[in-house]
Amino acid sequence: MQDLSSWSGHRVQGNSYWSLQRRRALTLTLAAAGTALFWALNLPLPFLFGPMAFCLVAALAHWPIKGFGQVSVGARTILGVAVGASITPALLHELPRMALSVALIPVFIALIGAVGVPFFRKIWGFDGPTAYYAAMPGGLQDMVIFGTEAGADPRALALIHGTRVLIIVTLAPLILTQVYGAALTNPIGAPAADIPPRELALMIAAALIGWKGGERIGLFGASILGPMIVTAALSMADLIHIRPPAEAILAAQFFIGCGIGLYFVGVTWPELTRVVASGVAYVLLLAILAAGFAWLVYAVGLADPVEAFLAFAPGGQAEMTVLAIVAGADLGFVITHHLTRIVLVILGAPIVAGLIRRATPRD
Repeated sequence: MQDLSSWSGHRVQGNSYWSLQRRRALTLTLAAAGTALFWALNLPLPFLFGPMAFCLVAALAHWPIKGFGQVSVGARTILGVAVGASITPALLHELPRMALSVALIPVFIALIGAVGVPFFRKIWGFDGPTAYYAAMPGGLQDMVIFGTEAGADPRALALIHGTRVLIIVTLAPLILTQVYGAALTNPIGAPAADIPPRELALMIAAALIGWKGGERIGLFGASILGPMIVTAALSMADLIHIRPPAEAILAAQFFIGCGIGLYFVGVTWPELTRVVASGVAYVLLLAILAAGFAWLVYAVGLADPVEAFLAFAPGGQAEMTVLAIVAGADLGFVITHHLTRIVLVILGAPIVAGLIRRATPRD
């Protein structure tokens, strides 16, 4: 009887495994079809927007799609390496020039909180913890984790931040091309065949060591920041002189696009009409604040308009990295501002979580 039970358990696990792989195969097929269609229609960023559009439609239609787990996380290491390779001695000399605009980031976050928390609390009726973590422009995973610990609604947080990233990633290229005249045709990298094998090997090592080493020490955003730190050290040591190959950056765009669409898997009509709708409305407020700060930075001569826009656009770090690369913006300038924003939000999150827990009455 025990042997029969064990065999039955293995069979259930096997069926579950193949069901998972079929769902992932469907996701991969849809994403590839989206990429091919966007490419054929000569639409911008087909490897990002094609998978994003098709996976979003499938998610809203409740198709049985599934993310790619560690493969998707690993794809983000490519962008970490790309950012790290842009950190050179020349960039360090530019840091004083960035100081004034970076100093605006805490003011930017404070205004976001002052506007966003009452917006979600008073207008949309969310509880205090959910309102705070929905308003803060940090990483999606980080805000969900900290928010859950503080008693917030994790599903609402995931949908609101997913909506923020989706809308900003969709609208930012239009703003860059129509308002700022950016072409979004900057070469994303050299072909792999043109990169010295030694540097390719160092990039792979930096990606893996930075990612897994970062996870081991509890580094937030380890899949991007870990490889960025290791690659930056190699760049400063004059061992890496070029970004990852174009094929790798296209792969990163592909999996990031899938991931944005997959945020909306299982969304219900009540969630669409309240949670997602609140996220859409909030993006409009964020856009006004971000546009104001970007204009200020440009007006006082601290940055070019494209770089100012990308530095203060409250999108995800990975997505803004992709846009900065294709727009030909100063990657170091843009990412320095996003890292400052995310670090400040992350460092403040546990403090706020503790304050919320102490202020919450106990039964």
